[in-house]
Amino acid sequence: MTLVIRAVIVAAVLLLAALAGALAYVSQPIGWLAVATSDAQVDPQRLEAHVRMLAETLAPRDYKRQDNLDRVAAYVAAQLGATGARVTEQAYAAEGAGRYRNVIGSFGPDTGERVVVGAHYDAAGALPGADDNASGVAGLLELARRLGSGGAPSARVDLVAFTLEEPPYYDTPWMGSHVHAAALRREGAAVRAMISLEMIGYFSDALGSQRLPNPLLRLVYPSRANFIAVIGRLADTRLTRRVKRAMQGASAVDVYSMNAPTWVPGIDFSDHRSYWAHGYPAIMVTDTAFYRNERYHTVRDTPDSLDYRRMAEVVRGVHRAVLMLAR
Repeated sequence: MTLVIRAVIVAAVLLLAALAGALAYVSQPIGWLAVATSDAQVDPQRLEAHVRMLAETLAPRDYKRQDNLDRVAAYVAAQLGATGARVTEQAYAAEGAGRYRNVIGSFGPDTGERVVVGAHYDAAGALPGADDNASGVAGLLELARRLGSGGAPSARVDLVAFTLEEPPYYDTPWMGSHVHAAALRREGAAVRAMISLEMIGYFSDALGSQRLPNPLLRLVYPSRANFIAVIGRLADTRLTRRVKRAMQGASAVDVYSMNAPTWVPGIDFSDHRSYWAHGYPAIMVTDTAFYRNERYHTVRDTPDSLDYRRMAEVVRGVHRAVLMLAR
């Protein structure tokens, strides 16, 4: 074997090793013997009832319909209060519009470090917004039921329903999650982690139903949209791994993850980005939105398109992750 051929082979081996290492870092592979299965029961019918309330009875939920947004906020506050949460509201004025509000349900101690779980309740335009993001809010409300029916968490847990995540206020100071994260920073609050629930109800077993931002990712991610994803930036790799491990041991739905630079489309497309901007660790739990759901931001994003059984499994997994983070 000539030196040239040998050098080419060595270079190819090193390149493949580097590629394998990079893909492993991005996808955070974890074994299945992670944690004990959660005994938390989540009712798919209750999830569906919440989604239908937001996507049918209280729609549309865009920024122009402050009346409906106020009705959603009142519904969320009542549901949180019924679980035993300490309910507060964070009202603020948005530029060029009126007053809007985040709704917060708190469990555990009043002080000390906290875990934040959030989901936005507004929708894009005059659309139903069942998956985006009535599904996330429904998950938040059923997570509250689980937290309220068990022992109080050791650390404070704040469940936050955000307003104004959608355009034209996305990535502005008037985005509800930005307002909340900024207030925490002003208070000097210590946040262990933030989890954004962004579209958690759409699944498919059809081959090719899952799209990816890069063809190389097909080496490590399924082609069927039958899993839930934990998404984070590179700086939150450890947090992503911990949440993924907890969810894997508590949910019958497969859990995959990705840590990538924020320039990868979709990595920062939700409320967790607001917490990054204020120096807090944050990740997103998602069905991957437009990478699988062709109904995204259309009139076809309706309650009938969601899989509430699998959605319930996602909430079980998030419940286990929250208890782990609040331990």
